[in-house]
This record gives sequence, structure tokens and C-alpha cells, in this order.
Amino acid sequence: MRNDILKKFICILTIVSLFMMSACSHEEPVPEGADKYLVYYINNEETRTGNYEIYLTTKDPDEIVAALLDALAKKSEKAQFKAPLSMGFTVLGYTFEDGRLSLNMSSEYKNLVFTTEVLVRAAIVRTLCGSGLVDTVDFTVEGKPLKDHSGFEVGDMNASTFISNDGNEINTYEEADIRLYFASADGNYLISVYRNKFYSTSMPLERFVVDELIAGPAGRPSGLYPSVNPSTSVLSISTKDGVCYVNLSSDFLIPAGNVPTSVSVHAIANSLVDLPGVDKVQILVDGAVPELLESSYELDTGMVIGIEEALEIEGSGEVSGK
Repeated sequence: MRNDILKKFICILTIVSLFMMSACSHEEPVPEGADKYLVYYINNEETRTGNYEIYLTTKDPDEIVAALLDALAKKSEKAQFKAPLSMGFTVLGYTFEDGRLSLNMSSEYKNLVFTTEVLVRAAIVRTLCGSGLVDTVDFTVEGKPLKDHSGFEVGDMNASTFISNDGNEINTYEEADIRLYFASADGNYLISVYRNKFYSTSMPLERFVVDELIAGPAGRPSGLYPSVNPSTSVLSISTKDGVCYVNLSSDFLIPAGNVPTSVSVHAIANSLVDLPGVDKVQILVDGAVPELLESSYELDTGMVIGIEEALEIEGSGEVSGK
């Protein structure tokens, strides 16, 4: 369904104006039957994001999305923060259908400083995806797909695209190009995929990579299956003298579908040794090295195949639990 952003904003402006409540104005009563939503903003120094609450009585998904977009464009009366949609560009229009929201920005969007642009995206995506109505958000500029500073299309973003670390004075996001190894349908091979994501600067990149592996392939892409049991928890992770020590919970030893532990081990090792400063990987379970694991692992491409082969395996019907 195509929405006229101006008409929606005019219709919903009164609702937002009446029920917008910042973190420092709790004296205002919550309207009866209203639902709470978090709206993210950017601090005046453009170094981090924060949020405040608004309450909406409407239950209509289109009206809620329009209200959140209006709130994202509403400037702070006392210049306490910067509104993500009031940063020198305009929203030319948007579509919202089947949980996917596509925002079309004016050409001025390209004038944003790289670090500020990342925070703008983070605030918008976290606000909309946090509503429970929007699954993914996609940006275009003058109708063309948004590209990052490296020239790659940004594509769909969701709540996990930006790993938050609110509460720290420096809450910037760093861009990472990482290579992850997921399993084939039969569980016997690994397929490498590249991901361009943003993570909090306070999080070790090694931890981010392992968390992404545990989360599995996003969006259920054809040919790719989880290579690590999703119930696995990271107990600790550190790198010293080129060796990355990954301490996992015992769930790691429980196969993900029909993926053997040996494949899970190499999925983690291959993904980590691709990072700067990591030459080998030592995997521990509950603080100790299980008998079935070796002392350390290096890059092993013996079980790595291409996506074409992975799709052939998937087509054969040999599918593991996903």
C-alpha cells in the first residue's frame, strides 16, 4: 500500500502532539488505552542515540507508522537533541506493506557526514522496528537504492542491523565487513557469505562475529542453514598473541539440525581467522577443551563450497532443521 506521507502526517500530528512524552516529563498522565512506543533521537554532538517515549491510542498500523515517522521529524523545543528526520533532508514518500517499510529520501541525504548518517539510520530503524509492526526498513535516495560509503547497496535493515550500546557517552557505530560460514542443507559443508553491518564500538569484533553465527543466516536465504546451535551462549571471548579463545556454553555440543560439531567448529574458526589479528581459534566449552576438540584451529577450506553447489544440495531434499 502506498502512503502519502504529508496527508498521513497531517492526520496524525494531533495524536503525536498530545501524547509525546519525553523521559523527563513523566508528570503527564498516560492516555487511557494508549500503547507506549520508543522514539530514537541523536544527541547534539552527533555521537550517540537516545530515546524518549510516546503514547498512541490508535491501533491502526498505518497510522502508527505515520505517527512514528512524524515523531522522528519533530524537533526538540529546547534543542535538547536532533530529530533524525530533520537533518537537512526530506522524506519524499514511503511505502509500507507486509511489514516492509521503504523510505525515499531527497538528494540532500547524501550530504550527511558518514558517522552521522549511520546514527540517523540507526535511530530510524530502531524506532520503526521496535514498534512490532515493521520487520525491515529500506532507504532509497531520489528513488535509487541507498549505498554506503564503500559503494555497496545498504538494502533491508532490521532491529539486529544496529547492535546498541545505549548508556555510554560515546555510543558510535563502526562498520564491519565480515565473512561468515553457514551450513549446507545436508550439514556436511560450509558456505561463506559476506555481511556489512554496524556494531557498537564497545563490543569486540570477535564477539560480534560469533553472535552473528549463532543468530544464523538472516531472512532464511536459499541454500544457507545455521552452522551453530542457536541455543549456544558466548560465556567469554578474548584474543591474545593471535589466538582467539572462545568459551561457549554446553549447548554448542548439541548439533544444529544435522550439522555435526566438527562443522560448527570450522564455521567459527573460519569466520574468526578472517579477522585482523586472529591466526588461530581455541574453542572451549564451559571453560574447558572437550576431548572431541583439538587444541586450536586454523583456516580450513576443505569443506567450503559455493552457493551454487549449496542450492543443488538443498534441491535434492537433504534438508537439515532450520
